[in-house]
Amino acid sequence: MLVKIHNSYRDVVAVCDSNLIGKRLEEGKFQLNIKEDFYKGDEKTIDEVKDIIINFQEKDATFNIVGKNSVALAIEAGLISKESVKEIGGVPFVIVLL
Repeated sequence: MLVKIHNSYRDVVAVCDSNLIGKRLEEGKFQLNIKEDFYKGDEKTIDEVKDIIINFQEKDATFNIVGKNSVALAIEAGLISKESVKEIGGVPFVIVLL
């Protein structure tokens, strides 16, 4: 999984499955561009990503999470519920504003 943290007035944590970088997903009038400049950060282990999600959740960060493995980990970390997950082109994603 890749993690990139954008520092702003509020941190934005982008997490995505490595195999999705550079892809553009479309379904009807909806689309999601998984752009390198936003999502391509450092490759992290599952445990590292889980720790990042938990730590930044405590800091009221915003999260953009894309991909089956990344979304499953966010559920496991308690950030989101299964009901909050959407899909585009069969790929799960979630945007979390705390």
